[in-house]
Amino acid sequence: MKPAHAPADHPSIPKKKTGILIANLGTPDGHDYWSMRRYLNEFLSDKRVIDFPAWKWQPLLQGIILTKRPFTSGKNYKLIWNQEKNESPLMTITRSQTEALRERAQAEWGEGVMVEFCMRYGNPSTQDVLDRMVKAGCQRIVFLPLYPQYAGATSATANDQLFRALMKQKWQPAVRTVEPYFNRPDYIQALAASVRRALGDKIPAKLVASYHGMPKRYLLEGDPYHCQCQKTSRLLKEALGWPDGVIDTTFQSVFGREEWLRPYTVEHVAELARKGITDIAVISPAFSSDCIETLEEINGEIRESFEHAGGKDFTYIPCLNDDPEHIEVMLNVLRENLSGWV
Repeated sequence: MKPAHAPADHPSIPKKKTGILIANLGTPDGHDYWSMRRYLNEFLSDKRVIDFPAWKWQPLLQGIILTKRPFTSGKNYKLIWNQEKNESPLMTITRSQTEALRERAQAEWGEGVMVEFCMRYGNPSTQDVLDRMVKAGCQRIVFLPLYPQYAGATSATANDQLFRALMKQKWQPAVRTVEPYFNRPDYIQALAASVRRALGDKIPAKLVASYHGMPKRYLLEGDPYHCQCQKTSRLLKEALGWPDGVIDTTFQSVFGREEWLRPYTVEHVAELARKGITDIAVISPAFSSDCIETLEEINGEIRESFEHAGGKDFTYIPCLNDDPEHIEVMLNVLRENLSGWV
């Protein structure tokens, strides 16, 4: 529509809207070699993820890693691929979360609220989705990276990509980025409810809370991720009413030769089995959606490590995904961040 009193040649301006943009890590478009190579190249070229100097890292990445790794990663993605929709589970789940949020948000705030999702790596890209939201009239946007605990390699890089996309806008919307929600009571209660659904009243010998890993150096340089993971585990234990020592905090997905946050999940579960603890459950509080790290790494590699060391009973507790309690947590976060806007 044209603004009131505007000259005849004034460009049309869409009706003002408020946007909600949720962001997840990302996914390859397929599990073939070239899809995997494009995705891994974008992911592993991110300075927030691998902060080595480009002159040192890029020859190794382009010459060796991206020649071999797409084959192995592609095989792993193929094991969990949603064949019906021809997409990764992360894409399926993030879309379902968005649809549930959209339905609830529009019921509460009306059609003037637009809810979309983007991926930090791969498609739909942050740039493409932001462009679409601005063209649709979003003059205010709340940006919610789906990472309960803050880390430079997750929350910060998602924000970085949003800011880069904003640099290309002639008319930038006002933007609010959401702080981490690792210690919110409603998030902790949703985690506790997921444990109870999976285990009932049973208290396992060990509940392993496995978080995505990062180099230990990042912690020493000031990244708060490790501390926030430890607090999430402690609050979960308190919400469940379990005794000390039942929940162990570990870290997975180690990459390269540098020391990462310890203990490493794959080694820790094997050590538990060797000590005679043959009944464990594993939960992934850092992941808002089941993905390659949970469905293949935890339920595959880490489960195998436990069983090969003598473990008998391994229970994987799914991520919160599109569970109604999780959607309510997101809505509560958004209600706070939309204050004064809707």
